Amino acid sequence: MLYEKWLDNWDERRVEKGNKPKIKSAFMLGADLAFPNSAKVGSIREFCELAVRACEDPEFFAEQGNSDAGFELNESWLKFPSDISTDIEQNNTVWAKVTRSAGSEMALIVFHHWNAENQNRLIADFFKMCGITVLEIALPYHFQRSRPGAAYADYMISANIGRTIQSVRQGVVDGRKVIRWLRREGYSKISVFGMSLGSWVAGLVAAHDKAVSKASLFLTAGSLADMVWTGRATEALYESISDEVELADLRKAWSPLNLENYSKKLARSDLDLQVILANRDKVVLPELSHNFLRSLEYSGCAPDFLELNCGHYSSGLPPYILIAGFRLKSLLGRY
Repeated sequence: MLYEKWLDNWDERRVEKGNKPKIKSAFMLGADLAFPNSAKVGSIREFCELAVRACEDPEFFAEQGNSDAGFELNESWLKFPSDISTDIEQNNTVWAKVTRSAGSEMALIVFHHWNAENQNRLIADFFKMCGITVLEIALPYHFQRSRPGAAYADYMISANIGRTIQSVRQGVVDGRKVIRWLRREGYSKISVFGMSLGSWVAGLVAAHDKAVSKASLFLTAGSLADMVWTGRATEALYESISDEVELADLRKAWSPLNLENYSKKLARSDLDLQVILANRDKVVLPELSHNFLRSLEYSGCAPDFLELNCGHYSSGLPPYILIAGFRLKSLLGRY
């Protein structure tokens, strides 16, 4: 159809624009960043062994401390120190935009996509009208946390495979710290919503924190390694990594970030899970999303599922964004 061709071309233009600042970079193991207490690692095999153990460790994504100190709420901005420290000072302070809905016990934490340029006011205002307080958390190396001089969030997901694990883990730990703050503030019904790369963080939070009762994963899949290997938005990253390791090794190396490895945790009876994908997606290929769905179903989970006839970026256009928004509203309304 002519309209579908227009959508595909629109998505392709968005991909090309987003890819312009991304360049091939040096591959690094960075095991000290992913596994700071480990001995020196000199090979991908040794790295993979540590990654598999981390994937099986229930404490890998645990909160790093229980202190409530350091939270500062100034009008509509919450900030606090991240429990994971990095070599970029700005990244070590977490910021979240708070849009309050008065008199509600419900809160929604939003995890944005890779290289997002700003928070999504439309999402926040819409759910505020629905009686839900919204917190839009800045992922590592985004917004106020950006690395000085960086043209994009190159440290969030990179050819330094250990730093990628550290960054995603930091996002998960930061999200869990926000949950603790929300519970202290009296919110008893807490949901998470993640878009694209943010869906991996949201999914990991939901898998490891039983305080989350509902999770919506938008434009998601299970294997981050496969997404990087096949997606149009990560071609420079693929070129950087594929010269050094095979896909099978990258899958093992990033096994702690693979949502399929936590399907049983996501299938817990007290979690209401939603998965929304785009069947014309060239960034997160639909077949990867369906692999994740099969993994969930095998674990006994039957998520609320929606497949839109659009691409990755055109999912933000009407009517698709409206369809997805009301589907999310339906999920959050089932308390």
